[in-house]
Amino acid sequence: MTTGTAPSERALTEAAGSAIDEGVLAGIDRRSAIDAVRLRISTAILLGLLRPGERLPDQKELALGLSVSPITARRALTNLAEQGIVVRRRGRGGGTFVADEPPRQLLQELTAGPEEFTAIHRLVDRRLLFECTVTHYAALNASEEQLEELDRLTRRMAGATGWSEYHQADDEFHRLVARCSGMGTAVDEYNHALADLYAYFLPYPIEHLHNSNRDHVRLVEALRARDVLAAVDVSRRHVAILHRTMFMGLLEDGQPNP
Repeated sequence: MTTGTAPSERALTEAAGSAIDEGVLAGIDRRSAIDAVRLRISTAILLGLLRPGERLPDQKELALGLSVSPITARRALTNLAEQGIVVRRRGRGGGTFVADEPPRQLLQELTAGPEEFTAIHRLVDRRLLFECTVTHYAALNASEEQLEELDRLTRRMAGATGWSEYHQADDEFHRLVARCSGMGTAVDEYNHALADLYAYFLPYPIEHLHNSNRDHVRLVEALRARDVLAAVDVSRRHVAILHRTMFMGLLEDGQPNP
């Protein structure tokens, strides 16, 4: 760099992006899809979000709920069964269940490390910026047909009886909000940010998710009223709370729920 010449904004942005890609986020990229599923299920068990004896969704529903392929879900469950973290039962009433006494040491070994906590917090902030932007323009551009579909998705989430069913509707909801913005290819970037963060979401109890759905209802109301400030505020709060409610916040203090 020439002495006395300040770096351009673009150069700084590219440098920052490179540092993230080559630094803490690289640890996430190195984790295989199977290991990521094992981490999410094990962490949910460690935190008490999935209880001993609780039945997991079938393989197809599990894959849809965790946004992975069925073969990835199957291999992850096979590995967890081999480790005694889940058990498989045949016949009527069979399926895959959380073990009555899952080995706690193994569960702790399968959780994310401190470097991943830092990376996931950055993913939350990245989504936060995108979420506020697409919501701003969705309040200006959403069609009546799109608003009706968003309403339908909030009702679908309200009626969901399990986390997998809820997650699928939640994914559709947020992607539709982004499309409502009319921001063209920028929507693709939003979808990438959403998928990166969804790769770390856990199977939460449905009561917790139903409570989160209240934000979706409020957001649709604000979009329908063309109230940009209210819509953006709902989205900001909805995403910002992930700093406290996603597993990296719950585990950082080393005090998982019993």
